[in-house]
Amino acid sequence: MDRRRAHYAARTADFSGITAPLLSAANWGGMGLHTRGNFEGYLAAGSEQKWLEVHGDTHFTHFYSKYGEALQKKFFGYFLKGEDTGWDKQPRVSLNIRHPNEKFVLRGENEWPLARTQWTKYFLHADGLLLTPEPSAQSTTLAYETSGDGLTFCTAPMTRSIEITGPVAAKIWLSSQTTDADVFLALRLFDPYGKEITFIGSNDPRVPIGLGWLRAAQRKLDAKKSLPYRPWHTHDEEWPLQPGQAVELDIEIWPTSIVVPPGYQLALSIRGKDYEVDGDDIALPNAPYPMKGVGPFLHVDPDDRPPVIFAAQNTLHFAEDQRPYLLLPVIPER
Repeated sequence: MDRRRAHYAARTADFSGITAPLLSAANWGGMGLHTRGNFEGYLAAGSEQKWLEVHGDTHFTHFYSKYGEALQKKFFGYFLKGEDTGWDKQPRVSLNIRHPNEKFVLRGENEWPLARTQWTKYFLHADGLLLTPEPSAQSTTLAYETSGDGLTFCTAPMTRSIEITGPVAAKIWLSSQTTDADVFLALRLFDPYGKEITFIGSNDPRVPIGLGWLRAAQRKLDAKKSLPYRPWHTHDEEWPLQPGQAVELDIEIWPTSIVVPPGYQLALSIRGKDYEVDGDDIALPNAPYPMKGVGPFLHVDPDDRPPVIFAAQNTLHFAEDQRPYLLLPVIPER
């Protein structure tokens, strides 16, 4: 471990030492910002009295609305003032389940991820760029330019409503023309007319269902911490690629929620650069950053991503022992 990594490792908090009552308020659309700490902090905290709440919309809307104010007063009144606010009956997990067109339905749960989750694999097919529950028998490759829109794999239109709520992950096999590759994943939703449905996010008014990222040279996993739905990368070693040689990548997509109506399609985009809705910047004049789908969280620093390494062609591999898939947290109806 180099000095820089050792510096930060020594300053990383031990969340198990947190014993105070805890309320973590997260935003489904906060990819790249607070959502990471909300979920990981909630899970890792040692507090016996801890609660998780998840909402949508902008960075400030719900938490500072009457809904958010009432939630905070109920929590602080109970623990700081000793008031009988009814917090002792509050569900340990409160989820605003997301539907298209900014519709949310509040639902109480007992744990995170949900115990009744049906972890379901949707396999990527090179032929037709499909996502299906059945693996492909085809052995082939698909290449894409990292400067372009990448590859987008779609399910068939849903025949019935399906809820996706929880952490998401993908497993792919990828090679590069160079010694490294940045992989950007976007979980997306399309209506029956083929139009992408986006959502108001914490820092951008048009975000997809979910986002994930991984630098291939940082693919080393922590075997003790990793779960099928939550690959945990150590970031303590660099494993350069051999040009043209495929490597196995486990990539997380941050926790999300969406109820997919009949006729709609889920899609997974694999790219070599940041997700963009349609290329248009809809930021207001003099905005401090563009608004194309990821807000300020852009990966465009040439010192971090030198073109000689990352402006190249990446290739997805499909074979008998290389069946790439998307792992979805399907929630059955009660």
